[in-house]
Amino acid sequence: MSPIIFIFLQLAIIAYALVSGVFLAFSDFIMRSLAQTGGAGGVDAMQVINREVFRWVFMALFIGLAPVSLLIAAYGGIYIGNGPGNVIMLAGVIDLIGCFGVTVGFNVPMNETLAGMDVTADTTRDYWTGTYLPRWTFWNTVRTFASGLSSALLLFGLLWATQTQAQAV
Repeated sequence: MSPIIFIFLQLAIIAYALVSGVFLAFSDFIMRSLAQTGGAGGVDAMQVINREVFRWVFMALFIGLAPVSLLIAAYGGIYIGNGPGNVIMLAGVIDLIGCFGVTVGFNVPMNETLAGMDVTADTTRDYWTGTYLPRWTFWNTVRTFASGLSSALLLFGLLWATQTQAQAV
């Protein structure tokens, strides 16, 4: 494994862990805190969060991990192969599906629905408490586990690959 690939994979481990940490904060306490604002305050805050997230480092990191995950999966499956390559490939696939796919398929549509709602309307409060909070948080927790698991699998696969490579030399 080249030093560049080795460093790239290490950076991906850190990136997966960072994204998982942001998702964990939302599932652990941010969404519960927003739920306790009485409806309108939580909706308003989440609408602002959903607009602001596009302007920050997190979005570049999150979006950037989709092609990175695809490259990691291909590299693990094609170039490394066997046990460690399969673990590395799995790390990329899990993040691509469990993080990026879940975001596009579940969280973003709910965010878009919430964005178009009037903060003070009863239908908004009903959507917020009955649909958005439980479902969005559930899918966010899936993203948390997917990113965290991808970080752990990539770390394990990288260690295994380097040990296998060192033993072969």
